[in-house]
Amino acid sequence: MAKGLVVILSGVSSIGKDQVRQKLLDDPELGLMDIISLTTRPKKETEKDGWDYYFVNHKDFANAVRDHRMLEYTEFNGYYYGTPAEHVEFLTAMGKNVLISIEAQGVGQIRIKHPDNKAFFLVPTSLDELEKQIRQRYHADESGINLRMNKAKTELELANIFGTCVPLTSDEEAFNAIKTELLEELKNRE
Repeated sequence: MAKGLVVILSGVSSIGKDQVRQKLLDDPELGLMDIISLTTRPKKETEKDGWDYYFVNHKDFANAVRDHRMLEYTEFNGYYYGTPAEHVEFLTAMGKNVLISIEAQGVGQIRIKHPDNKAFFLVPTSLDELEKQIRQRYHADESGINLRMNKAKTELELANIFGTCVPLTSDEEAFNAIKTELLEELKNRE
């Protein structure tokens, strides 16, 4: 049995990659398995533990990092987020293709451990559009807006470590571009 493909989806901060992620997971032709991340941030009222994230305390997260059970991890706003390595290894060993949706900082860690991967990075059509989107979505104060915009600018500098940059003109267009490239990759792996 051939090892499954690791598909990495990332993008600049606050671009809205969750909608594209869900379209990829829902597409039966792609057959991607979701990898659920761990986080130390509090659970939102609408979220379910084990479905949206695995919500853990800082000590448990630190132990997972110490014991090399995290494929990658990063910090944002005082909270940690990471990908459990055992889930990825188990599924890919069974020949399943997995989708890992992560922050840009974690991509290098995964690409080193899984060099045979497909990585996609969602980029805004412009920084002005991204700022407008951040203002609409988060209704944050100016310092919060500036924090997200500065993070996005830093992440754009990391775009060259991705195999493919995909402009997010619309969720549907980004999904179709990624799907086309993934289907070609999967066909070549047969």
